[in-house]
Amino acid sequence: MTDTADIAEETEIDTRIYECAVLYPFPLNQKEEKEAHDGVEEIFEEAGAKQVAKDAWGRRGLAYPIKKHSEGSFVIYHYDMDPSKVKEVSDALKIAHNVLRFLLIKPPKGYEIVKFSAGYERWLKERGTEEDRKEEAKEEAIKRRVADKAKRQVRRVEEEKKEKPEAKEVTPIEADKLTAELEKIISDDELDF
Repeated sequence: MTDTADIAEETEIDTRIYECAVLYPFPLNQKEEKEAHDGVEEIFEEAGAKQVAKDAWGRRGLAYPIKKHSEGSFVIYHYDMDPSKVKEVSDALKIAHNVLRFLLIKPPKGYEIVKFSAGYERWLKERGTEEDRKEEAKEEAIKRRVADKAKRQVRRVEEEKKEKPEAKEVTPIEADKLTAELEKIISDDELDF
């Protein structure tokens, strides 16, 4: 007589998590892109794999052209599947339409699935605030330098005033006296123009 626990163990297949990075060409229109994504997911489903996570990294530049494409769209898939199906999936991905490259790996034990896209968005926000802080610090430094220069100029002007002896104040000439002097100059016959 067989125990029910033994039967469950015999029917249960050992599966493990696999990570697959797929590079799609860029640009693709929405319909082609959806067909390419669905095609890759269908390959895994046919192998009996269950999707654990999907992380779309989006458009990235390539280090060198691949099939005349200098940019590609990356998607990282995590599947729970039978190790005996890896070769089947790999062979199917090699001939899949709109798949430039793929990499199917077995992550190490204790590997934690982290969505890069969420971390990247958080990094962009943090970088933005960091850049803002750097800009503010630069502006503050410029304001301090301008204020220091203005203070030095004020001190210099005050020192120059102290060093120069005060000139005699010129008293304004009375209007009657000025008029008389001008009349004398104008009526002078000795002027030769």
